Amino acid sequence: MSHPHAHSSHPAIATRLKRAEGHLHRVIAMIDEGRPCLDLATQLHAVERALAEAKRALIHDHIDHCVTGGDAHDLAEIKALTKLL
Repeated sequence: MSHPHAHSSHPAIATRLKRAEGHLHRVIAMIDEGRPCLDLATQLHAVERALAEAKRALIHDHIDHCVTGGDAHDLAEIKALTKLL
């Protein structure tokens, strides 16, 4: 059984993800409405930015609070995280 793993930054990250979710729902509606491709691309860009910012905040928070840098496991984890940036 997994245990809860929460940080003080998680509510703000969840808010960013909900904003991205709203943008994504809007893009889908716009497609159904037959909106111009430029409008769709603009909204998709907003989705990408919101997701990228949420990911960056999550990774930075994890590095700040969970990675101590004192052993080989931490180094491997940092290397894995940098591939996600």
